[in-house]
Amino acid sequence: MYAALVAGETSGDLLAGLLLDGLKQRWPDLQTSGIGGPYMTRRGFDAWWPHHLLAVHGFNWDVLRRYREIVGIRKQLQDRLLRSPPDVFIGVDAPDFNLHLEANLRSTGIKTVHFVCPSIWAWRPERVEKIRRSVDHVLCVFPFEPALLAQHDIASTYVGHPLANLIPMQIDKATARDTLGLSGDDRVVAVLPGSRNSEIKHLSLRFFQAVALIKKAYPATKFVVPAVPALKTRIEADLLACGIDSGVVVLQGRSHTALAACDVTLVASGTATLEAALFKRPMVIAYRMSALSWQIMRRKKLQPWVGLPNILCQEFVVPELLQDEATPQALATEVLRWLDTLSTQPEKILALEKRFSLLHAELQRDTATLAANAVAHVLQS
Repeated sequence: MYAALVAGETSGDLLAGLLLDGLKQRWPDLQTSGIGGPYMTRRGFDAWWPHHLLAVHGFNWDVLRRYREIVGIRKQLQDRLLRSPPDVFIGVDAPDFNLHLEANLRSTGIKTVHFVCPSIWAWRPERVEKIRRSVDHVLCVFPFEPALLAQHDIASTYVGHPLANLIPMQIDKATARDTLGLSGDDRVVAVLPGSRNSEIKHLSLRFFQAVALIKKAYPATKFVVPAVPALKTRIEADLLACGIDSGVVVLQGRSHTALAACDVTLVASGTATLEAALFKRPMVIAYRMSALSWQIMRRKKLQPWVGLPNILCQEFVVPELLQDEATPQALATEVLRWLDTLSTQPEKILALEKRFSLLHAELQRDTATLAANAVAHVLQS
């Protein structure tokens, strides 16, 4: 059994690594190659290109500048796969890269599976036709997606969200704090400005300016900042630019440890917000992008929410500050509101934790087995 996979950026690498566990259990002699990162390579994946090369976002100069490079990688990968066709190609997220590749591979008879339904329920509904042309099957991580895809005659399976199994239902905050050298009495804020260059560019300074304001209000507050290795130096430079030289620890990765240890998190919109919800943490969700990207996104936006916890709960259970609203003062105000709530209204925190626990249970499935079974069905059909 030979499967080719493409996972873009850190979250896709994590999801693909978990998927590989299920595939290897079903096919012990599984051979895999394509584009991926460390979670995948630890499971024997042969990464022809590293996943971070695909980590671009929005409609901006960075995308345009790297367009030829990314298209060139896709063309080389496609040619290589057509010379030695896999039994199945699995695109993990990265829809702008993968759907085009999947369509071309499928037209030659190669079976194609897409893991993580593109968010046609949130924006860009025109992608439906492209999905239908490109894939034999979609592995959905949210329970409402298969019914939506069925309306468009797209085969799919709800497999749960792998993170719901990876993250325990009961969080051991004390152990996480011991690991990071924090005490049980500390007030701790986890700051997650993103894992892409474009996110750091638009959010990092604002997040750390907010940290400075929080420290001014509550000097004893401790901050932990998990950073992907490639962006750690830049994040540390942004901290210094904001005049912050104490009370903040920049971690090499370890976002789950940071979320387990914190009381509140300030987090960039994306998969990290779902992780924060699974850790049952109060959060402030923020996002900024280029002005052009924002105008395009606003026109294509289908729901009032952007953050995954709010979308899944279908209401604003946590605040969102987007684009011009994501000022350092506003970010600091919302974080401080959560910190005050911890002391003055603990029942509100308990209610949010209960809501996130119900969400966690809804997303918890045997993802690896369900996904492997769906892939097997595609291969047999």
